[in-house]
Amino acid sequence: MTDDVAEGQQVPAGFDPRLLGKAQSDVDEQDVQRGKLVQYVSFKVDDSEYGIDIMAVREIQGWVTVTTLPNTPEYVRGVLNLRGTIVPIFDLRCRFGNGLTDATPLHVVIIVAVGERIMGLLVDAVSDILTIGTEEILPVPEIEARSDQRFLNGLITVQDRMVALLQIEKLFDIDELVARVGAAAE
Repeated sequence: MTDDVAEGQQVPAGFDPRLLGKAQSDVDEQDVQRGKLVQYVSFKVDDSEYGIDIMAVREIQGWVTVTTLPNTPEYVRGVLNLRGTIVPIFDLRCRFGNGLTDATPLHVVIIVAVGERIMGLLVDAVSDILTIGTEEILPVPEIEARSDQRFLNGLITVQDRMVALLQIEKLFDIDELVARVGAAAE
């Protein structure tokens, strides 16, 4: 068997062989490291689009049936075993006061880390990875006392749509959840 290497061809000018197999991006990694740029995973819940810090996201997976727990708030859909870690799954639609999600295999669970805890967020669909400058984050206007407003960190405009940035550490009191489930187990 012969190797069909094209002999006599030149390596293009400016080609850096160290970049072989590396994904290329328009994002300047130095700007990300300096904090000028931040990245968010955006997703949809009903007709609204939200974003969470990409550094908190551990993985994204399709909806699977979970094991329900007694004595938990309605927005806690249950738990799943993720490679040996018991992960609580939270229904964001319900958490925002819009009723339970009628979860189907088309729904998505975003696995996130909050401090030392791992949790899952049930959402309708993941939309995009957004890279923005920190100066593009707008403050949340205090125009209406919506239940989900206290979870917001800011707003960004992406093309013709508005994305609300979530503070996931304010979405759920996992220590309270642990105490409630523990009390039910006694």
